[in-house]
Amino acid sequence: MKILIADDHELVRDTIVAFLEMQPDFEVLAVDDLHQALAEASQSFDLVLLDYDMPGMDGLNGLHKMKEAQSAPVAILSGSADRKVAQKALDDGAVGFVPKTIAAKSLVNAIRFMAEGEIYAPVKFMTEKIDDKPHELSKILTERELQVLDGLCRGLSNKEIAREIDLQEVTVKLHVKTACRKLGAKNRTQAALAAKEAGLF
Repeated sequence: MKILIADDHELVRDTIVAFLEMQPDFEVLAVDDLHQALAEASQSFDLVLLDYDMPGMDGLNGLHKMKEAQSAPVAILSGSADRKVAQKALDDGAVGFVPKTIAAKSLVNAIRFMAEGEIYAPVKFMTEKIDDKPHELSKILTERELQVLDGLCRGLSNKEIAREIDLQEVTVKLHVKTACRKLGAKNRTQAALAAKEAGLF
């Protein structure tokens, strides 16, 4: 069974590879970003595992690119993505979602399962209740600040945000300033990134 693993976290990648290579019927090729993974797509694989957070992935766009590049089943591997991301990956055609916290023996079983074309996702992970705004930051930001941050995350200008939520542009600027302070961000770009990383949007 030939497996392609793409993960930019060297320690995690090497640990997974070392364990999988202990299986007598596994042949593993490991790379550290999507670009390299796509470069290997001409080879014949039984399964491709893509890290959700590595360079080039751009969310789940990397999943779509890999599925277009070759016909092997593609699964998402992640240590940070939540159930919403996992479900979206499955909806977009991934054959599985594998948390990096999975036990080594379970990983081997999951890989065999997915390589046969079956869908895999840990039941406990997929059914646990999650908060729509899980981060503590959601408790210290006002509703207006959250609306403004939502606009920032979508790349809107202050004027566009003001028009969308029916405020004066100067008021939006004030909300941007206070949100930046609460998020510890130096500018609007950092604020948007912080909001996304915190799982607010």
